[in-house]
Amino acid sequence: MPLLWGGNRVSRVSAEVAEAFVEGDQLVVVQTTGDILHIPAEIAAVATGAVSRAHRAFGALGACRDDQISAFFEAFADRLADDDTFAPIVAANETDVDAARARGRSTTRLILSSTMRADMIAGLRGWRDAPGGRGQVVETITHEGWRVDQVRAGLGVVGFVFEGRPNVFADACGVLRSGNSVVFRIGSDALGTARAIVEHALDPALAQAGLPDGAVGLVDSASRAAGWALFSDSRLGLAVARGSGQAVAQLGAVARQAGIPVSLHGTGGAWIVAGAAADAEAFGAAVFHSLDRKVCNTLNTCCIDANRVDELVPAFLDALDRAGDRRSTVTKLHVVAGQEDQIPDSWFDEVKISRAEGEVVEPRTESLDWADLGHEWEWEDSPEVTLAIVDSIDDAIERFNAVSPRFAASLISTDAGEHEHFFNLVDAPFVGNGFTRWVDGQYALDRPELGLSNWEFGRLFGRGGVLSGDSVYTVRARVTQDDPDIGR
Repeated sequence: MPLLWGGNRVSRVSAEVAEAFVEGDQLVVVQTTGDILHIPAEIAAVATGAVSRAHRAFGALGACRDDQISAFFEAFADRLADDDTFAPIVAANETDVDAARARGRSTTRLILSSTMRADMIAGLRGWRDAPGGRGQVVETITHEGWRVDQVRAGLGVVGFVFEGRPNVFADACGVLRSGNSVVFRIGSDALGTARAIVEHALDPALAQAGLPDGAVGLVDSASRAAGWALFSDSRLGLAVARGSGQAVAQLGAVARQAGIPVSLHGTGGAWIVAGAAADAEAFGAAVFHSLDRKVCNTLNTCCIDANRVDELVPAFLDALDRAGDRRSTVTKLHVVAGQEDQIPDSWFDEVKISRAEGEVVEPRTESLDWADLGHEWEWEDSPEVTLAIVDSIDDAIERFNAVSPRFAASLISTDAGEHEHFFNLVDAPFVGNGFTRWVDGQYALDRPELGLSNWEFGRLFGRGGVLSGDSVYTVRARVTQDDPDIGR
């Protein structure tokens, strides 16, 4: 069957989809790519049910006091801090991790470590102490005999699809602080962990605080179709997606064509540019401290000014060696084709690289084209990074703006004028002068984040690149008329 998309193009339903499709199922044609997405009826029902509960809860939250919302965050944090309550959550996470490893999946973001647990507890208590914002008058316009108050209010139901990172599950509950309800769909790798968090900590905390059932809900399905179904529900006030770039872009397209505003947190990978005035020691430190683990703000691409290669390339390679040693492995390097002579021959030897599927023997350094400079490397234990020798800072800026996801950029230079020039021209929401791992809502702004937005799909309207619970709101206008005889 031919299906129209994009106004003038056609995709055809595959035999596999046609065979699986039964009465009551849905097909979604992504209007930006022509992808045909099959949503089985039973999975759509799970997502629809979760949104229905959240929609009712949002209507009831208006009658809940701010101290009830604070009590929820406190109770949630206390339950995660209690070892007896946390034990079944740990057990579920260990099962998830073992299953993911057996499938050759990355587990670096899945493991519920003691640090992640502490961060979750701290984040929830941060929301406990944060001002609510609901009902806050942000502006008053006074007229003779009447006035208009601009008042903050909840936006509605927030749909949230994210990869298998248990800590995000707690962080994103921050949308309750500004009066919203939320529905989650977590990656299948972490679904068991999420179920345990809901059963042993989240649901009991909601009940203890007297908040409405469904104010925070989980789409309990391992199928990717559950995310498509969730983001097709026009009752959402905002669709938030974070994870791999391709999956996030697809989810965003599904939501947009359903008329839902989106906040996408997909392709990451930070850039470091070493200018002609870079200090070699500071440069090496920035590289080393940007490669401690793989997350969106990890160093992905490094550009070195051609006038400084003799000093800065050795500093860069030394930092890579130290980053690998820290993780008891070897670092993987990619270099722009034609620039291989800047790298010692020994760096092209075959070595053991630690991948999600285990150790793989491959060349330590491989070449790539200029067009692939923005490709984000998803690594497990062996840090993986790209190096390019550029003509100047302006050359690096031009390449960043052209091929990167336009996310995070750092300039290493002792020239203050170069930093001002870099900030004004590089098209990124996050700009620094050292290591890139500072790009984090809780670390930098003391606010748990729902995600970090790149500018791959354009600059953001009216807010920064850190999406946090207290930044999800709308503004209502409320008029108080003192003079009953006012007319127009």
